[in-house]
Amino acid sequence: MIQLIGLIAISWLLLKFFAKENLSVLGLMPTKKRIIFFLILFICSAFFSTTTFLLKMYFTKEEYIISELLTFENFLIEIWYQIRTVLTEELICRGALLFILIKKIGTKKGIIISSIFFAILHWLNNGVWGDLIQMIIVFAFTFSMGLLLAYSYSKTYSLFIPFAIHLGWNLTQNYIFPDSANGNHIFVLAKNPPTVTISYLAFFTMILFPKIAVILFNYLIVKKYPKVELIEKSANI
Repeated sequence: MIQLIGLIAISWLLLKFFAKENLSVLGLMPTKKRIIFFLILFICSAFFSTTTFLLKMYFTKEEYIISELLTFENFLIEIWYQIRTVLTEELICRGALLFILIKKIGTKKGIIISSIFFAILHWLNNGVWGDLIQMIIVFAFTFSMGLLLAYSYSKTYSLFIPFAIHLGWNLTQNYIFPDSANGNHIFVLAKNPPTVTISYLAFFTMILFPKIAVILFNYLIVKKYPKVELIEKSANI
């Protein structure tokens, strides 16, 4: 919580001194429109994130069971952890930084710079620095996702929108369906999956379909959000 308060304070200072604005430009206040789009985008992201594991179950015969470690207390702790992590990344990568970039150098350049920063941050968070292949793979997806998230903010001037997309994906990938048999998760692997042989088509479908679909479908949804012009940024539209 202290970390989030500190980021919000830094955001306020950056907006005040570099853009002559206040925190209202981050669109953190809930409105009916924001809540509706939040729910739609969250569900869409969570669904396509889930397909990652459904495809694994189909092609590689993975089996999942509810974790024996799951408790209501652990559930609340993990949900808060995911919310805090995603909101932290949104405040750092979109928030005040992106607003200032849009105002100073334009929307397109601001979106690209924000997305590069988002991808580099995930190099560090995922511990892939120095592994060229892994760096390329991580960059390709996180940069593409960063473009979607930054576009979502630039279209709506509300962090509610990119936060919904980001949280839906992360919550499912990092907590609901883990990639390991251990840890504080809702589902865990029932056993080590058997060794199977799959086609290249099946492999790339399993790996790429969820990532491409989550970006494409959320982009189409965000396009439906009425454009909020820069001069309207403080109006809680």
